[in-house]
Amino acid sequence: MEPSPARPKQAFVEALRRRRSELRESMSALELALASPAPEGQARWTERVHVALVELSADFREHIAITEGSDGLYHELLQTAPRLSGAVARLTREHAVMTRLLDDVLHQVSTPTANQDVDSVRDLGTELLGTLVRHRQRGSDLVYEAFQIDVGGES
Repeated sequence: MEPSPARPKQAFVEALRRRRSELRESMSALELALASPAPEGQARWTERVHVALVELSADFREHIAITEGSDGLYHELLQTAPRLSGAVARLTREHAVMTRLLDDVLHQVSTPTANQDVDSVRDLGTELLGTLVRHRQRGSDLVYEAFQIDVGGES
């Protein structure tokens, strides 16, 4: 019979779920802001997108801190399942890519103007959201493979 994997403390798992939920809420706020109408007075649209991006950026940086930190998820995971080091390295590389994407779209909307290139912002924002969704899925799969814990089912 195969031994069951070591499991992180329940408080750690709950904190992880809470952070995933907060990140998902930030992603939803950005999606709604990007999808909202951008009529002639686009400065307000740009401002709404900017606010959503600032919130998402803060939540994403917190995600990086709790996963990559010295006592974070990846450290715990590698102690339990070193065979998953390649997947951890991939997720870590994705953090850098997504940080650049976030910074790029934030730069585009840093100064709300009436002549904002809405299509360009939407394209980059949608690319960012798609990348984040796939990253969260891979992270959830990784946690499940290491600990047999489902962290992906937030409401």
